[in-house]
Amino acid sequence: MSIVASVKEKLRTMIDQALEKAQACNELDFTAKPSYILEVPREKAHGDFAVNAAMLLARQVKKPPRAIAEIIVKNIADDEGLLAEIEIAGPGFINFTLNSGWVYEILPRVLAEDSAYGSSDYGKGEKVQLEFVSANPTGLLHMGNARGAALGDTLGNLLTAAGYEVTREFYINDAGNQIENFGKSLEARYLQQLGYEAAFPEEGYHGEDIVDTVKGIIDQAGEKYLHIDSALRREFLIQKALEEKIAAIRSDLARFGVAYDVWFSEQSLHDSGAISKTMQELQEKGYIYEKDGALWLKATLFGDEKDEVIVRANGLPTYYAADIAYHKNKFERGFQTVVNIWGADHHGHVSRMKGAVQALGYDPERLRVILMQLVRLLRNGEVVRMSKRSGQYITLAELLDEVGRDAARFFFVMRSPDSHLDFDLDLAKAESSENPVYYVQYAHARINSILKALGAELPRAEDVDFKLLREETELELIRKIADLPEEILQAACNLEPHHLTRYAQELAAHFHSFYNSCRVLCDEEGLKEARLLLVNATRIALRNVLGLIGVSAPERM
Repeated sequence: MSIVASVKEKLRTMIDQALEKAQACNELDFTAKPSYILEVPREKAHGDFAVNAAMLLARQVKKPPRAIAEIIVKNIADDEGLLAEIEIAGPGFINFTLNSGWVYEILPRVLAEDSAYGSSDYGKGEKVQLEFVSANPTGLLHMGNARGAALGDTLGNLLTAAGYEVTREFYINDAGNQIENFGKSLEARYLQQLGYEAAFPEEGYHGEDIVDTVKGIIDQAGEKYLHIDSALRREFLIQKALEEKIAAIRSDLARFGVAYDVWFSEQSLHDSGAISKTMQELQEKGYIYEKDGALWLKATLFGDEKDEVIVRANGLPTYYAADIAYHKNKFERGFQTVVNIWGADHHGHVSRMKGAVQALGYDPERLRVILMQLVRLLRNGEVVRMSKRSGQYITLAELLDEVGRDAARFFFVMRSPDSHLDFDLDLAKAESSENPVYYVQYAHARINSILKALGAELPRAEDVDFKLLREETELELIRKIADLPEEILQAACNLEPHHLTRYAQELAAHFHSFYNSCRVLCDEEGLKEARLLLVNATRIALRNVLGLIGVSAPERM
């Protein structure tokens, strides 16, 4: 258990005991103890922690919240001397300010745990399947894919740090209409490159990368596929192009620092009969009916506005049918939680998929979906729209060429997935404090320069008196370092990786404030040793949080 978690547990015990005492003395008449929230106030002046118990009890005990708060405070017993002050604020919040003694336990723990600091075994090895990006292998990765990759990989790191066993998975959409259109596009470009007239399909893929792919095939096979049946030609072209496209996707994602444990083929669901078996199971359970020659899922039973076609009248399963079979496969593999990161345009698909999961006999709450909003690239304040390679959108590879992996990953994780993201290319490249990733990395580099200037081994934590650290900026920095384990745990449990970038910026800001007000290599030997170990603990916390985001922690800049 982290030190902050231990302190919060002690505070909860004190609050619970105060409520029980007030109830026993007939000062508060309630039947159910409220599910109160103990949290860190936004304003520093409001103490270290605040609780809303008094306001939640008002209706039960029929007293004003502030009066209830006074009774709770009167009955709090602080036997360990944990508290410096208790204050009742606003409509009835109880604010707790702690004595500074507890913070001195933090640095020895950070220094001892080092790269493991912030991690926990909270998840107890629970198996989590994390599917993200899963882009159609018909083109290049775009900004939406890039944002999903950064969020997904960071979330995977978070869940692992919180003690879960995570499997990262890419679902290859190598079947269905998009592959048929892909084949038609390849065939048209193939014939055109060989000097034959060929109409390009209206629903085809127009990117220049398709032409590049066909040129590569011609370099290898020449006119090999020219004088054969059109359907067979498309089949060969699709096979060759998919190999190239999937290899390119793997390469770009690897360059972005993203590696998958499983690459799962949609076509394998068709080939294995998994889709038909899943549809048969749903039909036997009474969730499928026939209408107009097609098979329909009773999606309205699970709150959807209308039922959905899952097998067309021509006998071909829809994308939805394949997706249902895929999710059945996930749960059959033993994953206790399944997490998907989807674009916001899939909003209506969430309830349908949860309904299908429920129809198959699984708890729909075990399926968690993160919806991700769009990304706009800005340069000189103007929206950047066109790509040289794709002809339609800026690719991940082009972005990495321009701003690099660190800035790209940090910026994509900075905002909550459900908020639109404006990615400022000029800011991402700026070497100034205005650039958040530069600001954080500079703090780490500055720390390394301090430690390098020492020119000697650091003192052992057991030989240092950390109580010499009394300046407000020193104590605030230690408190922020102490928050890391709780930040990781909460971000993991709530599937909110964006909290890591906020924490990293706040930790860097606390360090810069400390550095500007306190001389590290001072003349007083004991204080110098304490400050050096505080600086080293900050380095550890910064490095660890940057590592979770997938961003480097440079030693110099």
